[in-house]
Amino acid sequence: MANTPQSKKRARQNERRYQINKARRSRIRTYLRRVEEAIESGDQSAAKEALQAAQPELMRGVTKGLMHKNTASRKMSRLSNRVKSLS
Repeated sequence: MANTPQSKKRARQNERRYQINKARRSRIRTYLRRVEEAIESGDQSAAKEALQAAQPELMRGVTKGLMHKNTASRKMSRLSNRVKSLS
């Protein structure tokens, strides 16, 4: 339990950041799920559009410190390879 004023403020800040990060992570997962669903349906044009919409969201997660740059790059690379293989 936080006792000092500084630790109480820290607890408030941590909770606020947690909520913001949770929302961002959920948003990124939604975009990735849309790409996955488009790939599953076999529609390459829809998959390409979904991938182009997902890319800035992933990179925004990197700049906000949500994930590592290499993780986002790896996800983009694997998804784009799967979209290319649809043709």
